[in-house]
Amino acid sequence: MGKAKNPRRVAENEAMAKTRMLRTSPQKLNLVAAMIRGKKVEKALTDLTFSNKRIAQDVKKCLQSAIANAENNHNLDVDELVVAEAYVGKNLVMKRGRPRARGRFGKIMKPFSELTIKVRQVEEQA
Repeated sequence: MGKAKNPRRVAENEAMAKTRMLRTSPQKLNLVAAMIRGKKVEKALTDLTFSNKRIAQDVKKCLQSAIANAENNHNLDVDELVVAEAYVGKNLVMKRGRPRARGRFGKIMKPFSELTIKVRQVEEQA
């Protein structure tokens, strides 16, 4: 017997990758995610490679994982892949502090984020 197979969370022509616990704020991560939304994957990889943002290298790893999932798990053509969605979510926030003058306490928030990238295969128009 055994359990039934889980239904797919994405369409037949899509693949997904998710990265959790990225050590940056969601607002900063969303700037990098917006940079690659809707682009072809090779253009998006090039943009992330030459980006000055520190978190761009982690976003690039997540995109490469989504491409590998599309190729190996879903048999999609890598040359026809487009970044369909790239969205950001909040994760935990580490609360730290620093003593300030007159017995006060300065809060230091260290936020974490998570990133989800979906790539979709689209046929080229001639």
